[in-house]
Amino acid sequence: MPRPPASKHEIATGSAHDAPPGHAWHSASGSTAPRQIIRTDDTMPADTAFRLVCEGTALLWQGDFQNARQLLLALARRVDRLAENRDSRASRTTSPSVAPSPTAVFQQLRQAQARRARLLGMVLIPLDAEGRIPLRRAPDVRQACNEACGPIDVPGIASLREVLGWIGAHEWRKKGVAVPTLNARIHPHYGVFAPVRGEYVDLVAQTPLPPALASDSLAFDIGTGTGMLAAVLAQRGIGRIVATDQNPRALACAGENLARLGWTRQVTVLQADLFPAERAPLIVCNPPWIPAQPSSPLEEAVYDPDSRMLRGFLAGLAGHLTAGGEGWLILSDLAEHLGLRSREELLARIADAGLKVAGRLDAKPTHRRTTDTSDPLHAARAAEVTSLWRLTAR
Repeated sequence: MPRPPASKHEIATGSAHDAPPGHAWHSASGSTAPRQIIRTDDTMPADTAFRLVCEGTALLWQGDFQNARQLLLALARRVDRLAENRDSRASRTTSPSVAPSPTAVFQQLRQAQARRARLLGMVLIPLDAEGRIPLRRAPDVRQACNEACGPIDVPGIASLREVLGWIGAHEWRKKGVAVPTLNARIHPHYGVFAPVRGEYVDLVAQTPLPPALASDSLAFDIGTGTGMLAAVLAQRGIGRIVATDQNPRALACAGENLARLGWTRQVTVLQADLFPAERAPLIVCNPPWIPAQPSSPLEEAVYDPDSRMLRGFLAGLAGHLTAGGEGWLILSDLAEHLGLRSREELLARIADAGLKVAGRLDAKPTHRRTTDTSDPLHAARAAEVTSLWRLTAR
């Protein structure tokens, strides 16, 4: 399609990795400003907007905020249609007798998700020096902005898609997530994974405690996140729990949740890469389940390149257990069904770390994706099992 003549929508306002002059780039996800930014408003057709973002030009919105949201939805439909057309062309060039492997399906899906996020992230909106959106019909996002980015004291721009994520995270933080085991709600912060899957919580609540706790009532919760599992351990009567994380957002989130639940006397929140310095008779860890590259801070709770956290936990566990102690590894086998890690590989890592399996409790996930047949990963999700592996030193 020939490019139309330049219009008021195509006034270049940025250069490589720069926001418009005098403006800051605000991103809680660590993304960089688009290389080319133009100003636009409600008069730009969605097809024109789609062409521009596909060419790598970001759109700095100057019109009505709700219309910007409508444009984002229109772009999403076009991005999804483009992905469907690509999949259709690929299927026509592939032998019908050769089904793609689960690993290939997963990799294609991740690539499509990354492409979708990149294109939809090209719709930008302004923020003033107090975090307000100076557009018609814009909501007050100052609190959401502060929670995600910290205080804003200079005018700037941000991705509309990311700002909507800040708003969504703020709402999650306000209302919380019900955790029946605790008979309470856990309130996740921006960038901290919400505890929406209950099967692993039930496993921690129901697994018999190791007898060694009778003489030393101490447990570690490694990678505590929202602090939920630390609260479950406290509820089970363990006298002292050390909850570690290296993410400052998670530490603040866990601290607030544990204070709200009244467990601060029993639980200490500590910044650490995996283990504290001491030993304990019970060490619990729920590492990211899928060995792949995360594309956002939130995904770091699910995706872990080369299983770094899993490998670190297994390698250091024996050296941090007291005599007769147990390490509880909570792990989904979804990576196995996707061909990203084998059961034999996991068992070999356990053995190589000087550990043995004392027992295992399994639970079937009940989240909605297990029954969503339109999900490209449906077969793997339907077969998924979450396990609590009871590990002891050999």
